[in-house]
Amino acid sequence: MSFDLKTTVQPDAELSPQQKKLNRLIEKIEQQKIDLAAWEKAQNDIQQYARQTLVPVYNELHTVLFQQLEQLWKYLHSGEFSKGDVIQLDGKIQHLAAYLKDSKALSEQEANTVEEIDTFYKQYAEHTQTKKAKKKPFVGSDPVFETSIQDIDNGFDETEVWDSEHHQQAREQAKLKKQQEKREQAEKMAEQSLKMVYLKIAAVIHPDREQDESKKVEKTEMLQHANAAYEKQDLFYLLKLQIQIEQNRGAAQKGLSTEQIKFYKLALDAQSQQLDHQIDEIIDSLVWSENAKIAMQKFKGKVQITDLYKQIDADTSAIKQQVKWEKERLKYMSRVKGLEMLLEHQTL
Repeated sequence: MSFDLKTTVQPDAELSPQQKKLNRLIEKIEQQKIDLAAWEKAQNDIQQYARQTLVPVYNELHTVLFQQLEQLWKYLHSGEFSKGDVIQLDGKIQHLAAYLKDSKALSEQEANTVEEIDTFYKQYAEHTQTKKAKKKPFVGSDPVFETSIQDIDNGFDETEVWDSEHHQQAREQAKLKKQQEKREQAEKMAEQSLKMVYLKIAAVIHPDREQDESKKVEKTEMLQHANAAYEKQDLFYLLKLQIQIEQNRGAAQKGLSTEQIKFYKLALDAQSQQLDHQIDEIIDSLVWSENAKIAMQKFKGKVQITDLYKQIDADTSAIKQQVKWEKERLKYMSRVKGLEMLLEHQTL
């Protein structure tokens, strides 16, 4: 069943600014529904494309990085390196273990090895933190006061960095909370409007109240469409149906009332927000790398399906290059002299 999407049967020139705004909102939602259907249709194809192109390269990268982890872990316990070199080795091993911890490309045995190494460094960090807390120097006398002015300055710098990061995290959390509250409010409004509109439609077009047989058949069909829309929680379809019913009854010939326009706008705004959220969820599920997620966040609402394919190709190309570099680095790590050279140039 198709409907006239306009809010009245009047020419656009005779519509009030509020009615014109409502018509634009209706047109926007029509486009959102088309966009959502396109994304839902493309979702499986994009995921399949990523599995064929991106995932194998990711798996190869994780395999190479695990080989690096094993090699460095073995060297760490050989006792052949200086304290400075051991610090570098520790840092690299800790980073690799943290990165590979959630990898799906490793075997069960390899995953267990990563977990053991990651746990070791976490426990070591906790132990070190506890020792520092117990061993705070007393700064009341000069002999014990070993902290230099530079150390104090560095401490202030670190505090400022921490405060800045903490403030940024707090802002992001507040933003996410606000978005969540707005989404919940929209969902609540949409749910209330859905039931209200459905009951109003059912009361007007219920076929049992119609004596004319031809009109009874028509109302039966309309009620079936209304029931299907209600089950799918398609508020937009029900609102269009309600507008058509009002037009058919002649109630809209003089235009919608201010209260009707206000109600429709609130309900349609809620529907529009829900559609935006559904599209965003699909896009987020199709973006793999953190860099890509940041890039996509800047263009929310403007991302096209072709952009996702381009992003997968770009990610695949970048990871292939990284695999090449990591394999070269692994060659150096396989020999003590090669590892010493990496440590010397701090390119581990």
